[in-house]
Amino acid sequence: MRRIVIAVCMLLLLSGCAALQKKDQLRDDTLEGYADALRWGDFQSAWNYVDPAVRAAHPLTAQQKALYDTVRVAEYDTSGLAASGPDSVRQTAQISLIVKSSQRVYSVLDHQTWRWDAAAKRWWLESGLPDISPQQ
Repeated sequence: MRRIVIAVCMLLLLSGCAALQKKDQLRDDTLEGYADALRWGDFQSAWNYVDPAVRAAHPLTAQQKALYDTVRVAEYDTSGLAASGPDSVRQTAQISLIVKSSQRVYSVLDHQTWRWDAAAKRWWLESGLPDISPQQ
């Protein structure tokens, strides 16, 4: 009887580890997809990574869309991930941008918060797209 209990516990532990690995792999794939979208300057695709509730509450304005169209992304570098809860992580990205009309380069910091949605089985960006307004 004891061996059966141990075997069942081992199976549960292994299945839990597999589920956690899948969640982590989905997180890594999501963050990489988002980074690729930004590196290519595809802010519309990046917008699809933003939590639907955040998109509904804070839709992109015409002014924001126009600003995204005025720049090219030169560099996108992230710091390591930090867990901010059982189903959320944070990371900071430094984004170097080039103003298309003047070729002026500037950088912004993007503090990202990502949340795991167990129902949808995907990660959502809760912090929204980066504020790329040039800082004075």
